[in-house]
Amino acid sequence: MSGPISLEPGDAEQDTLALRLAEPRPPRRRPRWALDDATLAIRLPRTGPDEEAVSELAAELADRVGPAVHPYEVAALLEAEGLSAALIKERYGHPNLFSLAAALYERVPRTFPQPAPVPDPWRPDTVRCLLRGLLFALPGLAYLLTAPLWNAGENAPALIVAGLASWAWGQALGHRAHLRMATGRHEAGRTLLIGAPSGAVLATTAAALSVGGGPVTLVAAAQSAYLAAAGVLLVLARERLLLAALTPLIAGAAVLPWGEPGPVLRATLPLLALLATLAVTGHVLRAALAAEPVTGGTRPRPLWSLPYGLFGLAAGLLVLLEGRHEPYAVIVLTVSMGPAEWLLYRYRGLSVAALRATATPAAFLLRSAGILGLCLLGYLLPLLPAAWLTGAEPAALLLLAAALWTALLLQAFGAAWSSAVITLTAAACAGTATVLHLPGNGLALAASCGAATLCLVACALGLLGRPAPHA
Repeated sequence: MSGPISLEPGDAEQDTLALRLAEPRPPRRRPRWALDDATLAIRLPRTGPDEEAVSELAAELADRVGPAVHPYEVAALLEAEGLSAALIKERYGHPNLFSLAAALYERVPRTFPQPAPVPDPWRPDTVRCLLRGLLFALPGLAYLLTAPLWNAGENAPALIVAGLASWAWGQALGHRAHLRMATGRHEAGRTLLIGAPSGAVLATTAAALSVGGGPVTLVAAAQSAYLAAAGVLLVLARERLLLAALTPLIAGAAVLPWGEPGPVLRATLPLLALLATLAVTGHVLRAALAAEPVTGGTRPRPLWSLPYGLFGLAAGLLVLLEGRHEPYAVIVLTVSMGPAEWLLYRYRGLSVAALRATATPAAFLLRSAGILGLCLLGYLLPLLPAAWLTGAEPAALLLLAAALWTALLLQAFGAAWSSAVITLTAAACAGTATVLHLPGNGLALAASCGAATLCLVACALGLLGRPAPHA
């Protein structure tokens, strides 16, 4: 072939065979240990490591060798820096890479830099928690408004039975709805659409059977319908809508100190609040059901929600026993559920922070115990002056509050059966002493709640004093 060979198509200036030198690349930053090797040098063989050269290299790489947890990490660093086996032998006098890495690992003190601060994943919504505590207590205004219209001595047992049934059913339904929420909002809406009316019917039936029917059954039905609808709104985080629906009750109660509203307003305002709550609940459920359904989701077993319902029943019984002697203490306890929820979030956030601040399981257990004690103290201290203001016995109220909060804490971490069994046992003991009029039955509730609190705290330390549940 006598013609020229084209090495790069389309290049008019390179139509003939030519030899071209490679274009110079930008100089790469060389470490200090390589700067002296830019020129040819003759080095005499060493009989051992050059301590001065190793010390210089250790000083240069101290910020990256210090956090290493094993010499192999240092070896990987040296290899990434480009130290060859020949250079290691000639300049530093070590037989291989791993020998030099071990020497650097021993020379440089261990440093453990703190990770960058991250936002608290369990930061509570203070306004929402306080609002939820208020919403737990606001329905009591209905009983205040309608008190002259019915006989509390004859009709209260039916409402108490309906309330206990609604409370237990609502706790179980709320747990199941939250499990379904993990699949999708549509699935949670379907669970609430079926479960809430079923719970209202069950509570009304229980009330009717307890008194043999009568007009009080209608009142129990209204109470059960409200509790079912309010539970739906709370599960779906629509607290502000529920507050707006209860505006008639708030307006009626605000009028009472200034005058008598009359029987018509006393009956109409609670009915308006009930109808508004039902209407808002229907609107929220319709929006939840309009979400895109998720196919292939697994249904949780009903047994998983059973301990939550049993705890709701036990908590209702304990509060009922406290309310027999100190009715105002029940109001204090109900309002305190908002701060209790806030403290549950704070406990989880502080526990996550403790994971970063401790290095051993024993240290984490000690700090976890301190966090538990701090949260319990923060919950119980405000209840002490509230008990004095309402004339309630502080010991029984504080021990009951401590038992309920610790049980809720265990439930938040999935330990539902232990909290349910302990609180049910406490309710059974206190209830038996009250029904049988045993000697010292006035102290039975405080003693039962105190023993339950000790058991619950022991369970909490045993479960939550380990890092695994908080990881």
